[in-house]
Amino acid sequence: MNSQRSGGRRGRSAKRQSNAKKQFDLAWRQWRNPYPPIEQFSADEIEAIHEATLKVLRDIGIKVLSDEAREHYVRAGMRAGEEGVIYFDPDLVMELIAKAPSEFTMMGRGEGRDVMIGSNKVGISTSAGSPNCSDIQRGRRPGTLQDFEDFCRVAQSFDVIHLFGPVVEPQDIQMNIRHLKMARAIATLTEKVPFVYFRGRQAVADSYEILRIANGLTPDQLLETPVCYSVANSNSPLQLDDLMCKGIIDAANAGQMMILTPFTLAGAMAPVTIPGALVMQNAEALAGLCLSQIVKPGAKVCYGSFTSNVDMKSGAPAFGTPEYVKAAFASGQLARRYGLPLRSSGPTASNAPDAQAAYESQMSLWGALMGGANLVLHGAGWLEGGLTISAEKFIIDVEVLQMFAEIFKPLEVNEATLGLEAIADVGHGGHFFGTQHTLDRFETAFYSPLLSDWDNFENWTDRGSADATTRASKIFKETLQNFEAPALEASRLDEIDDYITRRIAEGGADIEV
Repeated sequence: MNSQRSGGRRGRSAKRQSNAKKQFDLAWRQWRNPYPPIEQFSADEIEAIHEATLKVLRDIGIKVLSDEAREHYVRAGMRAGEEGVIYFDPDLVMELIAKAPSEFTMMGRGEGRDVMIGSNKVGISTSAGSPNCSDIQRGRRPGTLQDFEDFCRVAQSFDVIHLFGPVVEPQDIQMNIRHLKMARAIATLTEKVPFVYFRGRQAVADSYEILRIANGLTPDQLLETPVCYSVANSNSPLQLDDLMCKGIIDAANAGQMMILTPFTLAGAMAPVTIPGALVMQNAEALAGLCLSQIVKPGAKVCYGSFTSNVDMKSGAPAFGTPEYVKAAFASGQLARRYGLPLRSSGPTASNAPDAQAAYESQMSLWGALMGGANLVLHGAGWLEGGLTISAEKFIIDVEVLQMFAEIFKPLEVNEATLGLEAIADVGHGGHFFGTQHTLDRFETAFYSPLLSDWDNFENWTDRGSADATTRASKIFKETLQNFEAPALEASRLDEIDDYITRRIAEGGADIEV
């Protein structure tokens, strides 16, 4: 296994580093959150948000910009109004939402790579969708296929990353074949559960087919086995566009997981109050989730939360704010109200991998994880409100994620851990460094950070005073140098390459924007 739980620790011999990579920690491979979710609102207040949501769906409706989707809604019993607005029957909404599973498993391509979604299970994804990438050597620049592949390699190398998002747009590859190149990189460089963009039916079908081949599934098996996930964003306020509706329908028909995430920024595309913004988030989410259940009852879906606020002086999105955390807590309550898994995120608005980026991302993660999120997007690398993915920020985020993984691991209270014999041996005064109790646990007693430098100031300055960003850059490059691609059967790779060659010859996909 290509785990780097301990990658980058100083003082470890090359042999021991090699041996460490062969091990993996099951508790890191699939997190289980042992803590009860924090609740922002009382049960009565959540019911008030729920009832307000149903009033919005019934009386104001959702503008649906897809003829096909409107037909699905009307056949199911919803009412069509003027200009594409669909008015929702509250009882039917609740009947449809109840059909969605509360828990399911996504298949990863490799031993121990499956990701369970729901209950107290947690999966972490990389950042996704950035047009640019950056590192301290080359600065900020448009993403390339090489950049995309490098982030595939680094994401594969850390076990606290469970799912792979489309970290950066390979802008050196033309749009009609870009999805083919990205899918091949995912299939050959990582075993993590990947993301598929909703960019039109041809592109989605191509991506599903490549992932089906990579996972060794028949077409019928794929229909029952989610091997990837996608996000449908509602077009706030109160709209579902044609492209997202097609994606919702395609994912349901193909048996793949779909997350419905409204992008509701309080004060901009949603009411300025957090409860008001949550009503709009909830209405848009339920509308899209209903479509998936109309198309295929029991379709695997996730309730998406991304409500935050804007800077009222500039209108710019803000993340990692107290309002973001409160909305994340409340979104968890709403998802549980409907028996749905919850997606949340770990974003920042900072433009550099600096202290602001670190504290905003960690605030976002606290809101997501302690709010009960089952799937956390943008868990590593996100910068500049999503416009950039940063190599150094990716490693800094991995450090934080590894700390959360350790926090979530249970502590046992038993005769051995109570340490009474060690306490008696040391007695009054003295220390515990040399006791057998300590020596037996020397390497496993505490988490060993990737980045932290705990030497005194004089030693630190003598070694060159490397800050966390510089150390992160070094770890990113070392991880690339040490990367070993996961195994993929030659016959599967040949079939993937034959498929891609044929699709390119046919002109690729008609990309919709």
